Amino acid sequence: MHATVPTHRIQLPSSALPQQALEPSCGSTIWCSDVYTRLTGHGFHTVFAHLPGTGTWQHGFPATAELAAHKAPYGPGFDAYADTLTDEIRGIVRDHRPDLIHAQHLGFGLALAFARACGDTPMLAVAHGTDVIAATEHQQARAVLNEIVNASVSVVVPSAAMAAEVDRLTGGAHTDRLVVVPWGVPLPAAPTARPRAGNRLHLVHAGRLDANKSTLTAIEALARTTGHRLTVIGTGNELETLTQLATALDVADRVVFEPFLPRQDLFKRFSDFDAMLFTTRTLEAYGLVAVEAQAHGLPVLFSDLPGLATTLGTGGMSFPPGDPGALASLIDHLAADPATRQVLHREAIANARTHDINHTAAHLAALSHAAREGTR
Repeated sequence: MHATVPTHRIQLPSSALPQQALEPSCGSTIWCSDVYTRLTGHGFHTVFAHLPGTGTWQHGFPATAELAAHKAPYGPGFDAYADTLTDEIRGIVRDHRPDLIHAQHLGFGLALAFARACGDTPMLAVAHGTDVIAATEHQQARAVLNEIVNASVSVVVPSAAMAAEVDRLTGGAHTDRLVVVPWGVPLPAAPTARPRAGNRLHLVHAGRLDANKSTLTAIEALARTTGHRLTVIGTGNELETLTQLATALDVADRVVFEPFLPRQDLFKRFSDFDAMLFTTRTLEAYGLVAVEAQAHGLPVLFSDLPGLATTLGTGGMSFPPGDPGALASLIDHLAADPATRQVLHREAIANARTHDINHTAAHLAALSHAAREGTR
């Protein structure tokens, strides 16, 4: 969670208390580190409150507050978990006296605790993909999302497609609170990947290994091609299923599984590949890792989901979600056409330049100042 609290009470004009679990190092936690470490230039000081974790994530918050509550998923134990969190958060709000609260996620316990403990402090909520997906699948999660949105003066969403989904989940009751602030990434000084000769591609899939990311589509597509190789970088509950699938499809010699990499290490690996496969099946908040790949010069073959074509532009090619045959055709087309690879390489870099994290921070800062001052 983020609370921006003024360290010197009078020197920093605004403070916000953002909230986020410390683990895992998924897109939302990385996004928080990118954005909130840049908000200091806009007059904010951030305190990062988090649930217990392994302590391995290298975030950018020198001031942190670890909460004692033990996380509980949706189900019979969730209400007691939310009550415990709310008691802790009331104490943090009382001690830090933030001018503004930023609650990350619209459907999880920590954001709900802030919604219940914020009192007269204005709260700005930030939507991420996992909470919106949960609210489409679980009635309890949908109720939590509605309570958080109801308690917020503004709700930040990364794309028009996600704004439409949040609006649907809240029955259109708070349409005027939804504000699209496109996500961004730290841009490298220069791309590291270059189009290479040859007609056998080395492909990469990077991210959380869960059902919605549909890494199995990438493996099934590879099995319908000849000679190409795939490196899967990430961790998650689908790993065993994916390794078994690679063996069953007789592509275990062409699929390499590697554990999650810190982003700087991942960036160094991009030069080893010819394209990224982005195979999300139902909903994608923004696709930050795909934009990062583009920034380093990699074309992206991506699922044609609402909002993704806008985010990734002409620096890639799309296929119907969950269709390995269509993806295999794109892979073979890219492999057989070096000229297309050159064009997509240039378009990927140009598109990524429109997703600068500094623009995201500036937009969020302006919205935060308006929320603190009671304007919209």
